[in-house]
Amino acid sequence: MAELDLKRLFLKHAKNLQGLLSRKVRDPQLAADLVQDSFVRLAEQQRAEPIDNAQAYLYRTAHNLMVDHLRQQQRRKTDLVPHEALEGIVEDCPGVDEHAAREQHLRRLQAILGELPERTRQVFRLNRLEGMTHAEVARHLGISDSSVQKHLAKALAYVMQCLQETE
Repeated sequence: MAELDLKRLFLKHAKNLQGLLSRKVRDPQLAADLVQDSFVRLAEQQRAEPIDNAQAYLYRTAHNLMVDHLRQQQRRKTDLVPHEALEGIVEDCPGVDEHAAREQHLRRLQAILGELPERTRQVFRLNRLEGMTHAEVARHLGISDSSVQKHLAKALAYVMQCLQETE
């Protein structure tokens, strides 16, 4: 999917999709994050193979991400599990090859992010790497929530474009 098509789809459906998710999860910040993740997944999938109905894919992805999030929230409720029961959980460690591939991918991603304008890079870092919600990023940087969304869309589109070019 071309960057321009992704932007058009974002401008046309992001607000409606966020409203739909907000009503279901009752958390506008979580809904905004789910919308962003849905667009990232759409862009990644389009890179692998063309999607005939991007709008349907987008809404289905958003719904699935919401369901996954709710399931994760249920699993995180470990307050009722005794501490001794959690001690036996074995940590999964990635192999050497997987670790090297992740390191290489991370260095490439850092280089790409370094090419972004400063404000766009700040918004991306605060939201995607530090886990701040759109509203928290907006307050922290003194910009509007809409500006946060636009900077994120710009960053994600640029990152996806660069990653496509290297593959």
